[in-house]
Amino acid sequence: MKNDFPFSLDNKRYHTWNYHLQKTFGKKVFKVALNGGFTCPNLDGTKGFGGCTYCLSGSGDFAGNPGHDVLVQFEEIKEKMHKKWPDALYIPYFQANSNTYEKASVLREKFEPVLAMDGVVGFAIATRADCLADDVLAYLDELNKRTFLIVELGLQTVFDKTGERINRCHSYAEFLEGYKKLKALGIRVCVHLILGLPGEDHEMMMESAKKVAELNPEYVKLHLLHILKGTKMAEQYQNGEFSAMTLEEYVNTVVDCLEIFPKETVFQRLTGDGGRDTLIAPLWSLKKFVVLNEIDKEMVRRNTYQGAKSK
Repeated sequence: MKNDFPFSLDNKRYHTWNYHLQKTFGKKVFKVALNGGFTCPNLDGTKGFGGCTYCLSGSGDFAGNPGHDVLVQFEEIKEKMHKKWPDALYIPYFQANSNTYEKASVLREKFEPVLAMDGVVGFAIATRADCLADDVLAYLDELNKRTFLIVELGLQTVFDKTGERINRCHSYAEFLEGYKKLKALGIRVCVHLILGLPGEDHEMMMESAKKVAELNPEYVKLHLLHILKGTKMAEQYQNGEFSAMTLEEYVNTVVDCLEIFPKETVFQRLTGDGGRDTLIAPLWSLKKFVVLNEIDKEMVRRNTYQGAKSK
């Protein structure tokens, strides 16, 4: 069956991150995940303690070693990635915790040395929408004028009752406020959603996707809920308070989401990388390429594409 999707270099029927980067920079680009040693307002007591109930290490499982300087981290991870892609460019990605939850002067000290490294063509920052103070926004505005900047906002869900259940300490209204501030500055935004959160059914997950699609962000990440050892959520799961999604449920939900997003939206991620030593469930998610292949197969089976049901 012929693939008529316009934003594709291969068999994908959705707008992939790899396609976007290849078209933007003319060659392979990979992210270099870093840990800047930041914290979060629901970790340090500003809004709460303990962090989100699913979080083990600041949502930065594959980021660098926080005990190392960020430049050392950059070199360590870059060299690992180069074994797979020897002729690639880089986007440093401050991933763990909330990477704008500091004064702009501190961010500048962390970010600028990495931004100056050879081969760096952009900069990505993961954070929360309630961690965008005025001085930070001014610095992000400056960065956006100097480099290919992406700010990733962890929304996870539009339902505040779910946010309370997972100790997000962060409302949908706060997300919208932060999102609008970034967009007013012309900053590219990636919105992160988690599918399979406790208490959410298919209809609720689709409602979150619809609300985000209406915002028309440049980028979206869809992530399967991982239940990790040592987290509060692991206790709740083992006590039978909720169940994990099956592969079939997840694949169908992802394809349903893809259909309602505009075809121009770039999907940076459609599943997650679970660590074998920490993942409790769902164990099928360890086979990432199987998950992605099943998504491809379901799109072919339906003869559908990203944006097929977009307004």
